[in-house]
Amino acid sequence: MIDIISIIIGLLMIVFALLAIESKKLLNSVIFLSITSLLSVVEFVIMKAPDVAITQAVIGSGLMTSLFLFTLMSLQKRGEGE
Repeated sequence: MIDIISIIIGLLMIVFALLAIESKKLLNSVIFLSITSLLSVVEFVIMKAPDVAITQAVIGSGLMTSLFLFTLMSLQKRGEGE
C-alpha cells in the first residue's frame, strides 16, 4: 500500500515540477515549486526519514518559497517605480 502511495506522490511531484517549468506566470511557478517541496516532505516521512522531512519542510518549502515571493514582490515594486 505504501509503495502505491509513494508512486502516486512521485508522479504528482513530476507533474507539479513540469507545471512549474511550463507556467507563464512566475507566481504560479513558485506555488508549483512549493507544492513539489511539500510532496517531497510527505515522501520523506513515508521513507521514515523525519529529520530530512523537517529540514525539507523548513528550508525547501518555507524558506525558499518566501525568498522567491519576496524577490517577486521587489521586482514588481521596481517595475512600478520606473
